[in-house]
Amino acid sequence: MIPYSVLELQNILSAEIFGSKKALISKLYFDSRNIVSTENCAFISLKGSHTEDAYEKGIRIYIGKKFDNYRPNCTYIVVKEPLTSLQNWAKFHRKKYNIPIVGITGSNGKTIVKEWLNHLLNEKFSIIRNPKSYNSQLGLPLSILEINENHNLGIFEAGISLPDEMLKLEKILAPQIGVLTNIGTAHLENFTSKKQLIQEKIKLFINSEIVVIPYDEEIEYELKKTNSNKKVISFGNNIKSDIQLINIVRKEHFTEIEVLYKKKKIFYKIPFLDDSSVKNSLCLIGILSALDLNLNDFKEKFNTLESIEMRLQIKKGINNCTIINDTFNSDISSISIALDVLNQQNKDKILILSEIQQSIKFEQKTYKDISNLVNSYTIKEVYLIGEKISKYKSLFKNLKHSFLTTKESIEFFKENNFTEKAILIKGSRNFELEKISKIVEEQKHDTILEVNLNSIIANVHYFKTKINSKTQIMAMVKAHSYGMGTIEIAEVLQHYHVDYLGVAYADEGALLRKKNIHLPILVMNPEQSSYDTIIENQLEPEIYSVRVFKKFIATLLQKSITETYPIHIKINTGMNRLGFSFEELEEIISLIKQYTNQIKIISVFSHLAVSDDKNQKDFTIYQIDLFEKCYQKITMSIGYKPIKHILNSSGIIHFPQYQYDMVRLGIGMYGSSSDENTQKHLQTVASLKTVISEIIKIKLGDTVGYGRRFTAKKDSLIATLPIGYADGIPRILEKSEAYVVINQQKAKIIGSICMDMMMCDVTEIEAKEGDEVIVFGESPTIQEFANWCQTIPYECFTSVSPRVKRIYYRE
Repeated sequence: MIPYSVLELQNILSAEIFGSKKALISKLYFDSRNIVSTENCAFISLKGSHTEDAYEKGIRIYIGKKFDNYRPNCTYIVVKEPLTSLQNWAKFHRKKYNIPIVGITGSNGKTIVKEWLNHLLNEKFSIIRNPKSYNSQLGLPLSILEINENHNLGIFEAGISLPDEMLKLEKILAPQIGVLTNIGTAHLENFTSKKQLIQEKIKLFINSEIVVIPYDEEIEYELKKTNSNKKVISFGNNIKSDIQLINIVRKEHFTEIEVLYKKKKIFYKIPFLDDSSVKNSLCLIGILSALDLNLNDFKEKFNTLESIEMRLQIKKGINNCTIINDTFNSDISSISIALDVLNQQNKDKILILSEIQQSIKFEQKTYKDISNLVNSYTIKEVYLIGEKISKYKSLFKNLKHSFLTTKESIEFFKENNFTEKAILIKGSRNFELEKISKIVEEQKHDTILEVNLNSIIANVHYFKTKINSKTQIMAMVKAHSYGMGTIEIAEVLQHYHVDYLGVAYADEGALLRKKNIHLPILVMNPEQSSYDTIIENQLEPEIYSVRVFKKFIATLLQKSITETYPIHIKINTGMNRLGFSFEELEEIISLIKQYTNQIKIISVFSHLAVSDDKNQKDFTIYQIDLFEKCYQKITMSIGYKPIKHILNSSGIIHFPQYQYDMVRLGIGMYGSSSDENTQKHLQTVASLKTVISEIIKIKLGDTVGYGRRFTAKKDSLIATLPIGYADGIPRILEKSEAYVVINQQKAKIIGSICMDMMMCDVTEIEAKEGDEVIVFGESPTIQEFANWCQTIPYECFTSVSPRVKRIYYRE
């Protein structure tokens, strides 16, 4: 980022300054958890005035609306609205650099078109673009601030989810060339109609000279309403399209495309077979034309387009390593994001970095900037791959080895194993760093459970919108985080500052402590044999009976614990599972008073039995009223007020008025809700996937599987999948209408579910051996899958076998 002085920002932002006006800002943090360097760095406080974490990490320049105190060794830039001020700063910065900018928006396909355009043009231009999906009211201005004198083309995507957002982005970006990838149903729930969505999207192009759009009379009409002279380039298969799709021929691994543009035919290939990729390639033709580039110069590069992986993977590695795999594209912005993820791991850190694809003109400065970025993090060992980056190896601290080729590095990593390390493998697709990833990752079979960590956080944020800002959240990570991975989920929840974690048994909590999880942890079923483990790991037990209380007190006394130990009192209000009844309170209150030097009640809570059932609302209100009565009796007797909580995920939705001091977030955090409206807003967290092992042809009358429970009614194609009841697929599924999804098509499950395999009918769909198969995820959903299994999503999640490899994604 180009340095700005505080004095400059005072004028740009109309800010009030407390402290030195000479201080420089060359890096901006908005999340204190990601702070790694402090020299010429500032922290922008977007929500509230809390700067304690940033101060402890060494930040001495702050931007915000107000501050609790003004430290004498710090500089404070006080503004009316931090996010608006950031946007104004980016707007000012954008005007300093008169480079052509392509602004891309649409319901989907934005990131793919942006990354493909960069692939086509990166040898011709020095390009600045926003990393991955940094396209929001916050992400876009942060990206714009990275423009410098070396860049001669900008490619930025802009995304909105609400009306009136796009005008703000237009004023920041001011694209000369506008691109609309498509108009679909994404985010339509926040708009009254497709027409309104179009009107909002095209606000990005108010001042654009040329706009590239899919052929659509409604879109073009809305565009011309604002400026009848605006040049529009449309693409599609309609005869009125400026870039008209004439013919496509799909081969085994690529598609041949023929288009007509300005009465001339253009032929090119793309290494994809799906319709979306074809449409995106037409959009690219339109952009190249808008940039006045010769289309024939790029025909070969179209054939080298790559699939865009917008999520970095976090996997378990050999010897208890954690592997962060981000080997799909590489520039300084995406390197920074990946390093932030590496920095969150509680292990010694290893970086394996290939050279990046970029203009040779700025090679030296690029690698100097990258080395400065890498050196700002605490990395134990750095490995570089590639001839160009190896020329600058002296710039990198803690360099262990540099390799000229990936092949050379593979031989090294085969002979040199890592143990207990966090390893970031980051680089460009052409270096095939996934081969290194396969060496160091834990090897298991082709069936995987993908867990999207960003979706976890998005779902937590959704539930936060339903509660007060001061209400705490206890995130439930019991049962291996509902089957998704205890450590990985807990680490991301800790990083994003939930208040409490809940586990079922002490061993779960002890494992979290071993992995440096320091959040308070409630143990909801503290077995008598686990009290030593609880105390040694500073876990907090649920006390649900006089027997348990006395046993735990005896353990505390035996260990001569001198400080009061935190406990949680469970009230039975009608679940009739665990907890004190109202009639039992006198005895437990008497004991609590007797041992005030040994224990302190941290919370009093109960559990709702039917908070998801609107027809039994009266019983839930009965439970809440009884809980209130019990809580009042306890607090009046002990003289202080512990944390009070009763709501679970469905309770937060249906009874938010009873959120009290804390709520317990479980299945909702993992993307499932029985409330249809809530489900629309939740993101899918877990996807169970496998591959096709083999496809066989069978004839009319042939049978499939144990018991010959499927008989072919016609000549058919049957796919065998390497997943069965040992992986969590119940045999009852074979009696339902269950299907899996292959290449976006439904394939019905047929025959008996085996221990390690199951079969599906692929007669009517396009499929080949090795193709990905979705068992549940976006479609079919976990709720559909649970319905087929005649159970609930909880059981389906937790039934996925430990032998199924978990892969974690970060957007």
